[in-house]
Amino acid sequence: MRIIFTLIMCISSVVFQTTLLAQDVTTTETTQNIDATKLLCPDADFWGKKMLTGVCWSCLFPVRLLGMTIFDEGDDLPDGATKKAFCACSGDEGLPTFGVTGGAWLPARLIEVVRKPYCSPILGGTSFNSGVRLWGGHKEVEGDGTDKTYYNYHYWAFPLYAILQLFVQNNCNAGGLRNLDMMYMSELDPTWNVDELAFFMNPEAVVFANPLAVAACTVDCATTMVSMPMTSLFWCAGCWGNLYPFTGNIASDASAPRDTSLLTARVLASLHRKALAHKTYGDDALCGGQIYPMIPKQQYKLSTLFPLAEANAEELESTDANGVKHTKILDNCCHWIGESTFKWGEHRTIPGTGEDYVYLIWRYTECCLTGDNDH
Repeated sequence: MRIIFTLIMCISSVVFQTTLLAQDVTTTETTQNIDATKLLCPDADFWGKKMLTGVCWSCLFPVRLLGMTIFDEGDDLPDGATKKAFCACSGDEGLPTFGVTGGAWLPARLIEVVRKPYCSPILGGTSFNSGVRLWGGHKEVEGDGTDKTYYNYHYWAFPLYAILQLFVQNNCNAGGLRNLDMMYMSELDPTWNVDELAFFMNPEAVVFANPLAVAACTVDCATTMVSMPMTSLFWCAGCWGNLYPFTGNIASDASAPRDTSLLTARVLASLHRKALAHKTYGDDALCGGQIYPMIPKQQYKLSTLFPLAEANAEELESTDANGVKHTKILDNCCHWIGESTFKWGEHRTIPGTGEDYVYLIWRYTECCLTGDNDH
């Protein structure tokens, strides 16, 4: 009887251990599948507190009204900003509507730069298509000793102040979009991955494909580090490299923040050439954005949202001797086109889940404030 009982216990133990092992294998396989999905198409956690805490609210400044600067830290005004105090725009009936000039840096667009085609970190790591064509990322090229980088991008409208119903008048919102909308996908644009096709969009690239033009970008880099980008060197993206050609293929230096930032600048330049982006400052833009085929570099600032946001509300809080918490609003958490990544971004890469980037595009906007939202 004792032998039979012992035999039953041994068999039960073997069956129980086999069941546990099978469960562990299933759990491990499920975890590996989830982790692999996150690695290939990460979630930027955009639909949470990051939509507010990840925004660099201090980038709003300086604010101008009646041609005067109300608040200004660093004199971050583009060359050619209006100096007018009063203005007038034509109404629906052709009659002029008078107002005062105003200007500020407004969050306007989002650009996600991704390796996996059709992947959207903004939409929680959703993939629109399971195809593997146009896969991007950093690649080592055998034979010539150089590295290449290619990324896909998605261009989103993100007029945050219009969404929050703050400081919004129709002529202050170039493009007219008032919600989060996808405006452009590089996967559907053959000029983004084929340099020969891109040549027809920017034939002047031939002029700047020489050592002298590239060397001139060092001047733009130095100027951007201490002030703002140079409008005269329009073919340069400061410390990031050459803006031309307007494609997703670049010679890489193994710096993901630099590579994705350069591609973001090329995206903006390409969209201006395609008349899909507007110039939003200056006397001619007070009544609405103007089509401008060359990128106005001083019009834009960038702020990283993912993988590590440049703005962090927790870092802005401080406590005084009396135990009272204070929040700073003047910390610099956005940067010019071409500003060296060593100042703001080289540490903002997480291997695996943090190799795709989301940038918030700030656009300096001037308009005629008439008080009439129909204009």
